[in-house]
Amino acid sequence: MKSFRLKRLFNAKSNRCFDVAVDHGFFNQPGFLQGIEDMRKVVQTLVEAAPDAIQLTLGMARHLQEIPGREKPSLVLRTDVANIYGKTLPENRRFSLMLEDCMLQAVRFDAACVCVNLFQIPGAPEVHAECVENILKLKPQADYYGMPMMVEPLVFQPNEKAGGYMVNGDETAITYLVRQAVELGADIIKADPTDNVSIYHKVIEAASGIPVLVRGGGRVSDREILERTQGLLEQGAAGIVYGRNVIQHPNPKGITRALMAMVHEGASVDAALAMVQ
Repeated sequence: MKSFRLKRLFNAKSNRCFDVAVDHGFFNQPGFLQGIEDMRKVVQTLVEAAPDAIQLTLGMARHLQEIPGREKPSLVLRTDVANIYGKTLPENRRFSLMLEDCMLQAVRFDAACVCVNLFQIPGAPEVHAECVENILKLKPQADYYGMPMMVEPLVFQPNEKAGGYMVNGDETAITYLVRQAVELGADIIKADPTDNVSIYHKVIEAASGIPVLVRGGGRVSDREILERTQGLLEQGAAGIVYGRNVIQHPNPKGITRALMAMVHEGASVDAALAMVQ
C-alpha cells in the first residue's frame, strides 16, 4: 500500500516531487500567517498551479480534499505541532506533540503521505528526544496502514540568532540527522539544504536510497531559489518542499509552475525565470 500512495506523490515520468508546505499556522508564531491568511483562497490558488502535493494540517486538509475531481495535488498531512519557533525558546515547557491516531486520520482524509519532525535545537535536547519518541510510535502505524512516513530532520540555528525555522546549513549536522531519520524508518526525507549546494550528494548518500526532498527555508529572490533548486536536483535530490518561497511570492502560480518545470522537465534557470514574469 505504501508504494501505491507513493505513486500518487511522485511524478511518473521524472520520479520527483514538488510539495508545497502550507502548515505554518499550526505553530502559533507571529508572521507565520503572512501570505496564508485565507487558506481557502491559498489552497485554490495552489490547486490551479498544480504542484504534486500540498502539505496541510488536519484542520486545513478539508480545503484541499473538498475540491472535486481527481487531478488535484495529493495531500501530505502534518502530524505534529511544536512551540519552538520563536526568537527565544519557551522557558517552562518545550514540546513537539503528535496527533492522536494520526495514521487513521490520514487514511480518512485520503492522504498520500504524513510528515513528522525530527528537531535538533541548540539548548533543547529534550525536544529531540520527544521527536524520536513520536517517530518510534508512528513507524508501526505507518507500516500497518500502508501510509508513507516523511521525516523532516531540521537542524536549527540558535533561536536567538535567527529565530526558529532558519536553516543551519552545516553539512555534518544535516547529514547525521538525515541518517538518523533513515535509521528510524523514514520512507521519505524532507531535509535542509547545505550552505554549499555542491556537496549535497553527501546528504543523498547518507539517506541510503530513501528519496530526499529539500526544504526551501526563508524567502529569497527568484533567481536564488531557482539556482539553488537546480543545484540540488543535479546533486540527486528527489524533489523539493517549499513553503514561504511560494506562498509569500507575489505570483504563487508563476513560481510554482517555474519550479515544476525545473523539477520535472529539467528547465533552465533562465527559462524558469521567464515563467514567473
